[in-house]
Amino acid sequence: IRCRLAQYPNLQAPMLRLKAPARACRFYATSKKTYDGGFLQDKDRIFQNLYNDHGSDLKSAQKLGDWYMTKELLHKGPDWIVDQIKKSGLRGRGGAGFPSGLKWSFMPKKPAPDGRPSYVVINADESEPGTCKDREIMRHEPHKLLEGTLLAGFAMRARAAYIYIRGEFYNEAMAVEKAIKEAYDAGLLGDNACGSGYRFDIIVHRGAGAYICGEETALIESLEGKVGKPRLKPPFPANVGLWGCPTTVTNVETVAVSPTILRRGPEWFASFGRKNNSGTKLYCISGHVNKQCTVEETMSIPLRDLIEKHCGGVRGGWDNLLAIIPGGSSVPLIPKSVCDDVLMDFDALMDEGTALGTAAVIVMDKSTDIIKALARISMFYKNESCNQCTPCREGAGMMANIMDRLWKGNAFGPEVDMVKDIADNVEMRSICALGAAAAWPIQGLHRHFRQEMIQRIEDFTDISYNLHKDELFNNSAAFDWRRTPKSFSDVVNAWDAQNSHRKPTPANTNKFVGKYPHIPAYEAERKALDK
Repeated sequence: IRCRLAQYPNLQAPMLRLKAPARACRFYATSKKTYDGGFLQDKDRIFQNLYNDHGSDLKSAQKLGDWYMTKELLHKGPDWIVDQIKKSGLRGRGGAGFPSGLKWSFMPKKPAPDGRPSYVVINADESEPGTCKDREIMRHEPHKLLEGTLLAGFAMRARAAYIYIRGEFYNEAMAVEKAIKEAYDAGLLGDNACGSGYRFDIIVHRGAGAYICGEETALIESLEGKVGKPRLKPPFPANVGLWGCPTTVTNVETVAVSPTILRRGPEWFASFGRKNNSGTKLYCISGHVNKQCTVEETMSIPLRDLIEKHCGGVRGGWDNLLAIIPGGSSVPLIPKSVCDDVLMDFDALMDEGTALGTAAVIVMDKSTDIIKALARISMFYKNESCNQCTPCREGAGMMANIMDRLWKGNAFGPEVDMVKDIADNVEMRSICALGAAAAWPIQGLHRHFRQEMIQRIEDFTDISYNLHKDELFNNSAAFDWRRTPKSFSDVVNAWDAQNSHRKPTPANTNKFVGKYPHIPAYEAERKALDK
Protein backbone atom coordinates (compact mmCIF):
# COMPACT_ATOMS: atom_id res chain seq x y z
CA ILE A 1 0.00 0.00 0.00
CA ARG A 2 2.78 2.43 0.87
CA CYS A 3 4.52 1.74 -2.45
CA ARG A 4 1.34 2.55 -4.35
CA LEU A 5 0.75 5.70 -2.29
CA ALA A 6 4.29 6.84 -3.05
CA GLN A 7 3.15 7.36 -6.64
CA TYR A 8 0.73 10.03 -5.41
CA PRO A 9 2.48 11.78 -2.49
CA ASN A 10 0.18 14.80 -2.52
CA LEU A 11 -2.88 12.67 -1.84
CA GLN A 12 -1.49 11.02 1.28
CA ALA A 13 -2.74 11.85 4.73
CA PRO A 14 0.01 12.97 7.14
CA MET A 15 -0.59 9.98 9.40
CA LEU A 16 0.52 7.71 6.54
CA ARG A 17 3.51 9.78 5.56
CA LEU A 18 4.88 10.33 9.05
CA LYS A 19 5.86 6.66 9.33
CA ALA A 20 8.81 7.13 7.00
CA PRO A 21 12.13 7.99 8.68
CA ALA A 22 13.48 11.52 8.37
CA ARG A 23 15.76 10.71 5.44
CA ALA A 24 12.88 9.12 3.52
CA CYS A 25 10.58 12.06 4.26
CA ARG A 26 12.87 14.19 2.11
CA PHE A 27 11.38 12.35 -0.88
CA TYR A 28 8.21 14.36 -0.30
CA ALA A 29 9.96 17.65 0.43
CA THR A 30 8.84 20.65 -1.58
CA SER A 31 11.47 22.52 -3.57
CA LYS A 32 10.95 25.85 -1.82
CA LYS A 33 11.33 26.20 1.95
CA THR A 34 10.59 29.90 2.12
CA TYR A 35 7.36 31.82 1.80
CA ASP A 36 7.18 35.52 1.01
CA GLY A 37 3.41 36.00 1.07
CA GLY A 38 3.41 38.23 4.14
CA PHE A 39 0.69 38.43 6.76
CA LEU A 40 -3.02 38.05 6.02
CA GLN A 41 -4.86 41.32 5.42
CA ASP A 42 -8.17 42.03 7.12
CA LYS A 43 -10.05 42.11 3.80
CA ASP A 44 -9.00 38.51 3.15
CA ARG A 45 -10.07 37.08 6.49
CA ILE A 46 -12.83 34.49 6.17
CA PHE A 47 -13.76 34.62 9.86
CA GLN A 48 -14.61 38.29 10.34
CA ASN A 49 -16.35 37.74 13.68
CA LEU A 50 -13.87 35.40 15.37
CA TYR A 51 -13.77 37.61 18.48
CA ASN A 52 -17.52 38.40 18.49
CA ASP A 53 -17.07 42.03 17.50
CA HIS A 54 -20.29 42.07 15.45
CA GLY A 55 -22.69 39.57 17.04
CA SER A 56 -23.50 36.00 16.08
CA ASP A 57 -27.22 36.29 15.18
CA LEU A 58 -28.56 35.88 11.64
CA LYS A 59 -28.82 39.58 10.81
CA SER A 60 -25.27 40.25 11.98
CA ALA A 61 -24.01 37.26 9.99
CA GLN A 62 -25.77 38.46 6.84
CA LYS A 63 -24.15 41.89 7.20
CA LEU A 64 -20.77 40.12 7.09
CA GLY A 65 -21.70 38.23 3.91
CA ASP A 66 -23.06 34.94 5.20
CA TRP A 67 -25.97 33.40 3.27
CA TYR A 68 -25.26 35.74 0.34
CA MET A 69 -26.30 34.24 -3.02
CA THR A 70 -26.48 30.79 -1.48
CA LYS A 71 -29.42 29.92 -3.73
CA GLU A 72 -27.37 30.76 -6.83
CA LEU A 73 -24.51 28.61 -5.58
CA LEU A 74 -26.86 25.67 -5.11
CA HIS A 75 -28.27 26.11 -8.62
CA LYS A 76 -24.79 25.61 -10.09
CA GLY A 77 -25.02 21.96 -9.11
CA PRO A 78 -23.12 19.46 -6.92
CA ASP A 79 -20.41 18.72 -9.47
CA TRP A 80 -19.54 22.42 -9.83
CA ILE A 81 -19.17 22.81 -6.05
CA VAL A 82 -16.90 19.77 -5.76
CA ASP A 83 -14.81 20.97 -8.71
CA GLN A 84 -14.36 24.42 -7.15
CA ILE A 85 -13.25 22.92 -3.84
CA LYS A 86 -10.75 20.72 -5.69
CA LYS A 87 -9.33 23.71 -7.57
CA SER A 88 -8.96 25.70 -4.34
CA GLY A 89 -6.57 23.10 -2.91
CA LEU A 90 -8.49 23.00 0.38
CA ARG A 91 -7.20 20.22 2.62
CA GLY A 92 -9.00 18.94 5.69
CA ARG A 93 -8.56 21.18 8.71
CA GLY A 94 -9.26 18.48 11.29
CA GLY A 95 -5.72 17.10 11.37
CA ALA A 96 -5.28 14.57 8.55
CA GLY A 97 -4.99 17.16 5.78
CA PHE A 98 -6.70 15.01 3.13
CA PRO A 99 -7.83 16.96 0.00
CA SER A 100 -11.42 17.99 0.75
CA GLY A 101 -12.71 18.08 -2.82
CA LEU A 102 -11.43 14.57 -3.43
CA LYS A 103 -13.05 13.33 -0.22
CA TRP A 104 -16.38 14.88 -1.14
CA SER A 105 -16.25 13.22 -4.56
CA PHE A 106 -16.18 9.74 -2.99
CA MET A 107 -19.88 9.95 -2.13
CA PRO A 108 -22.34 8.17 -4.46
CA LYS A 109 -23.43 10.23 -7.47
CA LYS A 110 -26.74 8.41 -7.87
CA PRO A 111 -29.39 7.36 -5.30
CA ALA A 112 -28.86 3.91 -3.87
CA PRO A 113 -31.07 1.22 -5.49
CA ASP A 114 -32.41 0.27 -2.06
CA GLY A 115 -33.32 3.87 -1.26
CA ARG A 116 -30.66 4.50 1.37
CA PRO A 117 -30.06 8.24 1.91
CA SER A 118 -26.64 9.87 2.25
CA TYR A 119 -25.53 11.88 5.27
CA VAL A 120 -22.94 14.45 6.21
CA VAL A 121 -21.56 14.43 9.76
CA ILE A 122 -19.73 17.50 11.07
CA ASN A 123 -17.05 16.57 13.58
CA ALA A 124 -17.29 19.24 16.27
CA ASP A 125 -15.88 16.93 18.95
CA GLU A 126 -12.85 19.16 19.45
CA SER A 127 -10.97 17.29 22.17
CA GLU A 128 -7.33 17.59 21.07
CA PRO A 129 -5.42 19.29 23.92
CA GLY A 130 -4.39 22.78 22.88
CA THR A 131 -7.04 23.08 20.14
CA CYS A 132 -9.77 25.71 20.36
CA LYS A 133 -10.53 26.82 16.78
CA ASP A 134 -13.83 25.02 16.15
CA ARG A 135 -15.10 26.26 19.50
CA GLU A 136 -14.66 29.87 18.36
CA ILE A 137 -16.49 29.18 15.09
CA MET A 138 -19.46 27.63 16.89
CA ARG A 139 -19.54 30.44 19.45
CA HIS A 140 -19.27 33.44 17.16
CA GLU A 141 -19.69 32.28 13.54
CA PRO A 142 -22.38 29.54 13.70
CA HIS A 143 -24.12 30.69 10.51
CA LYS A 144 -20.91 30.29 8.54
CA LEU A 145 -20.85 26.70 9.77
CA LEU A 146 -24.50 26.10 8.84
CA GLU A 147 -24.17 27.59 5.36
CA GLY A 148 -21.05 25.54 4.72
CA THR A 149 -22.82 22.42 5.94
CA LEU A 150 -25.71 23.07 3.54
CA LEU A 151 -23.38 23.54 0.56
CA ALA A 152 -21.26 20.52 1.48
CA GLY A 153 -24.34 18.38 1.97
CA PHE A 154 -25.75 19.48 -1.39
CA ALA A 155 -22.41 18.73 -3.10
CA MET A 156 -22.48 15.21 -1.66
CA ARG A 157 -26.20 14.75 -2.38
CA ALA A 158 -26.92 14.22 1.31
CA ARG A 159 -30.37 14.21 2.84
CA ALA A 160 -29.34 15.66 6.22
CA ALA A 161 -26.39 16.61 8.36
CA TYR A 162 -25.55 15.86 11.97
CA ILE A 163 -23.30 18.19 13.95
CA TYR A 164 -21.64 16.12 16.66
CA ILE A 165 -20.57 18.58 19.37
CA ARG A 166 -18.26 17.75 22.25
CA GLY A 167 -20.23 17.20 25.46
CA GLU A 168 -18.37 19.90 27.42
CA PHE A 169 -19.26 22.54 24.81
CA TYR A 170 -22.56 23.57 26.35
CA ASN A 171 -22.49 27.24 25.33
CA GLU A 172 -21.29 26.35 21.85
CA ALA A 173 -24.11 23.83 21.41
CA MET A 174 -26.65 26.42 22.51
CA ALA A 175 -25.23 28.94 20.01
CA VAL A 176 -25.49 26.43 17.15
CA GLU A 177 -29.02 25.41 18.19
CA LYS A 178 -30.07 29.08 18.20
CA ALA A 179 -28.55 29.62 14.75
CA ILE A 180 -30.32 26.54 13.38
CA LYS A 181 -33.68 27.86 14.63
CA GLU A 182 -33.00 31.25 13.01
CA ALA A 183 -32.09 29.53 9.73
CA TYR A 184 -35.25 27.41 9.71
CA ASP A 185 -37.42 30.43 10.53
CA ALA A 186 -35.84 32.35 7.65
CA GLY A 187 -36.34 29.48 5.20
CA LEU A 188 -32.61 28.88 4.81
CA LEU A 189 -32.94 25.25 5.93
CA GLY A 190 -35.75 22.73 5.71
CA ASP A 191 -37.97 21.49 2.88
CA ASN A 192 -37.01 24.35 0.54
CA ALA A 193 -33.54 25.41 1.64
CA CYS A 194 -32.82 28.97 0.48
CA GLY A 195 -35.70 28.69 -2.00
CA SER A 196 -33.73 26.22 -4.10
CA GLY A 197 -36.18 23.34 -3.89
CA TYR A 198 -33.58 21.23 -2.10
CA ARG A 199 -34.63 19.60 1.16
CA PHE A 200 -31.94 19.58 3.83
CA ASP A 201 -32.04 19.28 7.61
CA ILE A 202 -29.35 19.86 10.24
CA ILE A 203 -29.51 18.11 13.62
CA VAL A 204 -27.26 18.75 16.64
CA HIS A 205 -26.05 15.77 18.65
CA ARG A 206 -24.00 16.23 21.79
CA GLY A 207 -21.30 13.80 22.82
CA ALA A 208 -20.30 12.79 26.32
CA GLY A 209 -16.69 13.89 26.46
CA ALA A 210 -14.80 10.89 25.03
CA TYR A 211 -11.68 11.87 23.07
CA ILE A 212 -11.89 8.73 20.94
CA CYS A 213 -15.17 9.93 19.43
CA GLY A 214 -13.17 12.45 17.43
CA GLU A 215 -12.23 9.49 15.19
CA GLU A 216 -14.80 9.37 12.39
CA THR A 217 -16.03 5.79 12.78
CA ALA A 218 -16.11 6.03 16.58
CA LEU A 219 -18.13 9.22 16.17
CA ILE A 220 -20.58 7.36 13.92
CA GLU A 221 -20.88 4.56 16.48
CA SER A 222 -21.61 7.10 19.21
CA LEU A 223 -24.15 8.87 16.99
CA GLU A 224 -25.95 5.56 16.55
CA GLY A 225 -26.19 5.18 20.33
CA LYS A 226 -23.43 2.61 20.70
CA VAL A 227 -20.17 2.68 22.62
CA GLY A 228 -17.79 5.05 20.84
CA LYS A 229 -15.22 2.59 19.48
CA PRO A 230 -13.64 2.80 16.02
CA ARG A 231 -14.70 0.43 13.27
CA LEU A 232 -12.42 -1.65 11.10
CA LYS A 233 -12.03 -0.26 7.59
CA PRO A 234 -12.99 -1.18 4.92
CA PRO A 235 -15.87 -0.67 4.47
CA PHE A 236 -15.31 3.07 4.57
CA PRO A 237 -17.99 5.52 5.74
CA ALA A 238 -18.51 6.79 2.17
CA ASN A 239 -19.95 3.34 1.44
CA VAL A 240 -21.24 2.13 4.80
CA GLY A 241 -21.45 4.89 7.38
CA LEU A 242 -24.18 6.22 9.63
CA TRP A 243 -26.93 3.55 9.94
CA GLY A 244 -25.33 1.70 7.04
CA CYS A 245 -25.78 4.65 4.67
CA PRO A 246 -23.10 6.56 2.68
CA THR A 247 -21.61 9.16 5.01
CA THR A 248 -18.83 11.73 4.95
CA VAL A 249 -17.40 12.99 8.24
CA THR A 250 -15.73 16.37 7.94
CA ASN A 251 -14.37 19.10 10.20
CA VAL A 252 -16.06 22.32 11.33
CA GLU A 253 -13.42 24.64 9.89
CA THR A 254 -13.30 22.72 6.60
CA VAL A 255 -16.98 23.30 5.80
CA ALA A 256 -17.08 26.79 7.33
CA VAL A 257 -14.58 28.14 4.77
CA SER A 258 -16.30 26.57 1.74
CA PRO A 259 -18.99 29.27 1.15
CA THR A 260 -16.34 32.00 0.95
CA ILE A 261 -14.26 29.89 -1.45
CA LEU A 262 -17.27 29.43 -3.73
CA ARG A 263 -18.13 33.14 -3.64
CA ARG A 264 -14.63 34.55 -4.08
CA GLY A 265 -13.30 31.80 -6.31
CA PRO A 266 -10.81 28.97 -5.83
CA GLU A 267 -7.99 31.03 -7.33
CA TRP A 268 -8.32 33.58 -4.53
CA PHE A 269 -8.07 30.88 -1.86
CA ALA A 270 -5.19 29.12 -3.63
CA SER A 271 -3.21 32.39 -3.75
CA PHE A 272 -2.33 32.00 -0.06
CA GLY A 273 0.41 29.64 1.03
CA ARG A 274 2.62 27.31 -0.98
CA LYS A 275 1.57 24.76 -3.55
CA ASN A 276 -0.42 21.89 -2.00
CA ASN A 277 -0.65 23.95 1.20
CA SER A 278 -3.00 26.69 0.09
CA GLY A 279 -5.52 28.87 1.86
CA THR A 280 -5.93 30.47 5.24
CA LYS A 281 -5.93 28.66 8.57
CA LEU A 282 -7.01 29.18 12.16
CA TYR A 283 -4.03 28.82 14.52
CA CYS A 284 -4.51 28.29 18.27
CA ILE A 285 -1.45 29.51 20.15
CA SER A 286 -1.08 28.73 23.86
CA GLY A 287 1.61 28.12 26.44
CA HIS A 288 4.53 30.39 27.25
CA VAL A 289 3.74 33.35 25.01
CA ASN A 290 2.89 36.87 26.09
CA LYS A 291 -0.64 36.70 24.64
CA GLN A 292 -2.44 33.45 23.91
CA CYS A 293 -4.88 33.67 21.01
CA THR A 294 -6.72 32.01 18.15
CA VAL A 295 -5.96 33.84 14.93
CA GLU A 296 -6.58 33.40 11.21
CA GLU A 297 -3.45 33.59 9.09
CA THR A 298 -2.12 32.29 5.78
CA MET A 299 -0.83 28.80 5.39
CA SER A 300 2.97 28.54 5.15
CA ILE A 301 3.56 31.50 7.48
CA PRO A 302 6.88 31.12 9.38
CA LEU A 303 6.25 29.82 12.89
CA ARG A 304 8.42 32.50 14.47
CA ASP A 305 6.58 35.30 12.63
CA LEU A 306 3.22 33.86 13.70
CA ILE A 307 4.21 33.91 17.38
CA GLU A 308 5.91 37.30 17.38
CA LYS A 309 3.23 39.05 15.29
CA HIS A 310 0.11 37.82 17.07
CA CYS A 311 1.33 36.71 20.52
CA GLY A 312 3.93 39.32 21.38
CA GLY A 313 6.67 36.71 21.24
CA VAL A 314 7.82 33.99 23.60
CA ARG A 315 7.83 34.77 27.31
CA GLY A 316 11.34 35.97 28.13
CA GLY A 317 12.27 36.40 24.46
CA TRP A 318 12.81 34.02 21.55
CA ASP A 319 16.12 32.80 22.97
CA ASN A 320 14.19 31.51 26.00
CA LEU A 321 12.30 29.05 23.78
CA LEU A 322 12.81 25.34 24.50
CA ALA A 323 10.41 23.56 22.15
CA ILE A 324 7.05 23.86 20.41
CA ILE A 325 4.31 21.34 19.68
CA PRO A 326 3.02 22.73 16.36
CA GLY A 327 -0.24 20.86 15.81
CA GLY A 328 -1.86 19.71 19.04
CA SER A 329 -0.64 17.27 21.66
CA SER A 330 -0.62 14.28 19.30
CA VAL A 331 2.18 15.50 17.01
CA PRO A 332 5.93 15.32 17.75
CA LEU A 333 7.50 18.41 19.29
CA ILE A 334 10.26 20.38 17.58
CA PRO A 335 13.17 22.15 19.36
CA LYS A 336 14.11 25.81 18.99
CA SER A 337 16.66 25.06 16.28
CA VAL A 338 13.84 23.83 14.03
CA CYS A 339 11.36 26.51 15.11
CA ASP A 340 13.69 29.29 13.95
CA ASP A 341 12.76 28.96 10.28
CA VAL A 342 10.08 26.28 9.87
CA LEU A 343 6.90 27.11 7.95
CA MET A 344 3.43 26.34 9.27
CA ASP A 345 2.05 24.05 6.62
CA PHE A 346 1.56 20.34 6.03
CA ASP A 347 4.66 19.63 3.94
CA ALA A 348 7.19 21.83 5.73
CA LEU A 349 6.37 20.33 9.12
CA MET A 350 6.32 16.83 7.64
CA ASP A 351 9.85 17.41 6.39
CA GLU A 352 10.88 18.10 10.00
CA GLY A 353 9.34 14.89 11.32
CA THR A 354 6.20 16.43 12.78
CA ALA A 355 2.78 17.53 11.47
CA LEU A 356 0.47 20.53 11.22
CA GLY A 357 -2.40 18.58 12.78
CA THR A 358 -5.01 20.99 14.08
CA ALA A 359 -2.50 23.90 14.10
CA ALA A 360 -2.68 24.08 17.89
CA VAL A 361 0.68 25.65 18.70
CA ILE A 362 1.84 24.86 22.25
CA VAL A 363 4.90 26.92 23.21
CA MET A 364 7.26 25.78 25.97
CA ASP A 365 10.07 27.96 27.29
CA LYS A 366 13.17 26.85 29.19
CA SER A 367 11.33 26.77 32.52
CA THR A 368 9.42 23.72 31.26
CA ASP A 369 10.19 20.25 32.55
CA ILE A 370 9.93 18.75 29.09
CA ILE A 371 9.93 15.17 30.32
CA LYS A 372 7.13 15.85 32.81
CA ALA A 373 5.11 17.64 30.11
CA LEU A 374 5.37 14.65 27.77
CA ALA A 375 4.59 12.26 30.63
CA ARG A 376 1.35 14.16 31.18
CA ILE A 377 0.48 13.91 27.49
CA SER A 378 1.28 10.19 27.53
CA MET A 379 -1.04 9.68 30.49
CA PHE A 380 -3.82 11.50 28.61
CA TYR A 381 -3.66 9.05 25.71
CA LYS A 382 -3.52 6.09 28.05
CA ASN A 383 -6.73 7.28 29.73
CA GLU A 384 -8.49 8.12 26.45
CA SER A 385 -7.73 4.84 24.67
CA CYS A 386 -10.90 2.86 24.03
CA ASN A 387 -8.90 -0.34 24.81
CA GLN A 388 -10.31 -2.12 21.78
CA CYS A 389 -7.04 -3.15 20.12
CA THR A 390 -3.99 -4.64 21.78
CA PRO A 391 -1.18 -2.34 20.55
CA CYS A 392 -2.95 0.77 21.79
CA ARG A 393 -4.36 -0.74 24.98
CA GLU A 394 -1.09 -2.25 26.14
CA GLY A 395 1.39 0.08 24.47
CA ALA A 396 -0.18 3.35 25.66
CA GLY A 397 -0.20 2.03 29.21
CA MET A 398 3.42 0.91 29.02
CA MET A 399 4.58 4.25 27.66
CA ALA A 400 2.63 6.18 30.28
CA ASN A 401 4.04 4.01 33.06
CA ILE A 402 7.64 4.44 31.93
CA MET A 403 7.24 8.20 31.38
CA ASP A 404 5.63 8.64 34.80
CA ARG A 405 8.67 7.05 36.44
CA LEU A 406 11.16 8.68 34.10
CA TRP A 407 10.25 12.28 34.89
CA LYS A 408 10.71 11.48 38.58
CA GLY A 409 14.16 10.01 37.90
CA ASN A 410 12.94 6.59 38.93
CA ALA A 411 13.36 4.69 35.64
CA PHE A 412 15.97 2.18 34.49
CA GLY A 413 18.58 3.14 31.91
CA PRO A 414 17.41 0.73 29.18
CA GLU A 415 13.93 2.22 29.40
CA VAL A 416 15.10 5.43 27.71
CA ASP A 417 15.32 3.54 24.41
CA MET A 418 12.72 0.96 25.35
CA VAL A 419 9.95 3.56 25.45
CA LYS A 420 10.93 4.63 21.92
CA ASP A 421 10.80 1.00 20.76
CA ILE A 422 7.33 0.62 22.27
CA ALA A 423 6.19 3.79 20.50
CA ASP A 424 7.55 2.47 17.19
CA ASN A 425 5.59 -0.75 17.65
CA VAL A 426 2.35 1.00 18.58
CA GLU A 427 2.49 3.50 15.70
CA MET A 428 0.22 2.58 12.78
CA ARG A 429 -0.66 -0.81 14.28
CA SER A 430 -3.94 0.15 15.91
CA ILE A 431 -7.43 0.27 14.41
CA CYS A 432 -7.51 4.07 14.44
CA ALA A 433 -4.98 6.88 14.70
CA LEU A 434 -5.01 7.07 18.51
CA GLY A 435 -2.15 4.59 18.68
CA ALA A 436 -0.05 6.87 16.50
CA ALA A 437 -1.19 9.89 18.51
CA ALA A 438 0.12 8.24 21.67
CA ALA A 439 3.40 7.26 20.00
CA TRP A 440 4.38 10.45 18.17
CA PRO A 441 4.96 12.68 21.24
CA ILE A 442 7.28 10.03 22.70
CA GLN A 443 9.16 9.70 19.42
CA GLY A 444 9.60 13.47 19.23
CA LEU A 445 10.90 13.65 22.80
CA HIS A 446 13.37 10.82 22.20
CA ARG A 447 14.54 12.29 18.90
CA HIS A 448 15.33 15.75 20.26
CA PHE A 449 15.74 15.33 24.05
CA ARG A 450 17.22 11.85 24.54
CA GLN A 451 20.19 13.24 26.45
CA GLU A 452 17.85 15.00 28.89
CA MET A 453 16.08 11.68 29.49
CA ILE A 454 19.42 10.01 30.25
CA GLN A 455 20.47 12.87 32.51
CA ARG A 456 17.25 12.63 34.49
CA ILE A 457 18.07 9.03 35.43
CA GLU A 458 21.73 9.72 36.13
CA ASP A 459 20.82 12.58 38.45
CA PHE A 460 19.16 10.09 40.77
CA THR A 461 21.12 6.88 40.21
CA ASP A 462 24.44 5.63 41.60
CA ILE A 463 25.06 3.41 38.57
CA SER A 464 26.51 5.15 35.53
CA TYR A 465 26.25 2.95 32.45
CA ASN A 466 26.36 3.43 28.71
CA LEU A 467 22.87 3.85 27.28
CA HIS A 468 23.82 3.07 23.70
CA LYS A 469 20.88 1.11 22.33
CA ASP A 470 22.80 -1.55 20.39
CA GLU A 471 24.93 -2.47 23.40
CA LEU A 472 22.00 -2.55 25.81
CA PHE A 473 19.55 -4.59 23.80
CA ASN A 474 22.17 -7.05 22.57
CA ASN A 475 23.38 -7.62 26.11
CA SER A 476 21.42 -10.37 27.84
CA ALA A 477 22.47 -9.05 31.22
CA ALA A 478 21.20 -5.53 30.55
CA PHE A 479 17.90 -6.06 32.30
CA ASP A 480 19.47 -7.85 35.25
CA TRP A 481 21.32 -4.75 36.42
CA ARG A 482 20.14 -3.51 39.76
CA ARG A 483 19.63 0.21 40.03
CA THR A 484 20.54 1.92 43.31
CA PRO A 485 18.41 5.05 43.72
CA LYS A 486 19.95 8.01 45.46
CA SER A 487 17.95 9.80 48.10
CA PHE A 488 17.19 13.43 47.40
CA SER A 489 19.47 14.53 50.22
CA ASP A 490 22.31 12.41 48.75
CA VAL A 491 21.91 14.18 45.43
CA VAL A 492 21.96 17.59 47.06
CA ASN A 493 24.99 16.74 49.22
CA ALA A 494 26.89 15.28 46.29
CA TRP A 495 26.27 18.40 44.24
CA ASP A 496 27.36 20.62 47.11
CA ALA A 497 30.51 18.52 47.61
CA GLN A 498 31.42 18.80 43.93
CA ASN A 499 31.05 22.55 44.13
CA SER A 500 32.62 23.10 47.56
CA HIS A 501 35.45 25.16 46.06
CA ARG A 502 32.88 27.68 44.86
CA LYS A 503 31.07 30.31 46.85
CA PRO A 504 28.95 28.61 49.54
CA THR A 505 25.41 27.93 48.37
CA PRO A 506 22.54 29.02 50.64
CA ALA A 507 20.42 26.20 51.97
CA ASN A 508 17.87 24.78 49.51
CA THR A 509 19.06 26.92 46.60
CA ASN A 510 21.11 24.43 44.62
CA LYS A 511 19.98 23.30 41.18
CA PHE A 512 18.29 20.09 42.30
CA VAL A 513 15.90 21.74 44.73
CA GLY A 514 14.61 24.06 42.04
CA LYS A 515 14.74 21.50 39.25
CA TYR A 516 13.07 18.58 41.01
CA PRO A 517 10.80 20.00 43.75
CA HIS A 518 8.61 16.88 43.66
CA ILE A 519 11.28 14.46 44.91
CA PRO A 520 11.02 15.01 48.69
CA ALA A 521 7.28 14.35 48.61
CA TYR A 522 7.83 11.37 46.34
CA GLU A 523 10.42 9.90 48.72
CA ALA A 524 8.15 10.40 51.72
CA GLU A 525 5.35 8.58 49.89
CA ARG A 526 7.68 5.73 48.97
CA LYS A 527 8.94 5.37 52.55
CA ALA A 528 5.37 5.33 53.84
CA LEU A 529 4.51 2.52 51.42
CA ASP A 530 7.60 0.56 52.46
CA LYS A 531 6.53 0.76 56.09
